[in-house]
Amino acid sequence: MTVRSGGRPRLGIVDGVHVYLFADDLLSFIERGSLVPAREALAQGRRRLRARRKHGDVIPLKGARLLAPIPRPRKNIFCVGRNYAEHAREGGSPVPEVPVFFTKPPTCVVGPEAPIVHHAATRELDYEIELAVIIGKRGRNIPVERALSHVFGYTIMNDVTARDLQRRHQQWFKGKSLDTFAPMGPAVVHRSAIPNPQNLRLRMRVNGEVRQDASTASMVFSVERLIAALSAGMTLEPGDILATGTPEGVAMGRTPPEWLQVGDVVEAEIEGIGTLRNPVVAP
Repeated sequence: MTVRSGGRPRLGIVDGVHVYLFADDLLSFIERGSLVPAREALAQGRRRLRARRKHGDVIPLKGARLLAPIPRPRKNIFCVGRNYAEHAREGGSPVPEVPVFFTKPPTCVVGPEAPIVHHAATRELDYEIELAVIIGKRGRNIPVERALSHVFGYTIMNDVTARDLQRRHQQWFKGKSLDTFAPMGPAVVHRSAIPNPQNLRLRMRVNGEVRQDASTASMVFSVERLIAALSAGMTLEPGDILATGTPEGVAMGRTPPEWLQVGDVVEAEIEGIGTLRNPVVAP
């Protein structure tokens, strides 16, 4: 995870109730393939916990100020539309025969507990829980059978959407791209801890009410197939983010639609990763 400590973002590795802080940021950490050295440093940190704590290198997880794991992605976030059949149907669309890709700009990204701004530009604010994939190894034309070896880990993204802007502009980018529309976190879980990304439960709660409750097993296109399709003729780089689509239960699909309002609290939870919580606030 990324923690604000000493006035700046620092990479933190969680061990039980503690966060061990490193000089790296997560992008540099991924690029260097630093997992093994980090594990060694973590083991050393456990042995020297008391001494390190007074130097500020170990902090309690409880109360740590978390940022998005990658607070400012270097590129747009790759996203997938209609990747759950029931979600496609609730929006009145056919189930796609090939992945439907779009992007969100880096300026959308906020972290856990950060506010989602209900901008005056929209009256139809929606939520979308998504499993997000963090690319760990550069590649182009990646075959399906090797796709997961290019993954560093997984996190949670809420693909916040202004449905009225989405319709008005007849393309998804604007309605998906307002500031604060990509809450992400709370942490990135390394792929070794999630060997099968197609067997994870996703739940979205609004003010404690479960709105979305599904499994990544219901994806139309698996993580492997998405990576293979996206990388065809296009280079994926370490730190790239791929959001894999949302299941049914969004506000748009309810009768009547139950749009997010100022004062709401949304909680996106994915098994094995954690819970991403964000309040909705006025501009």
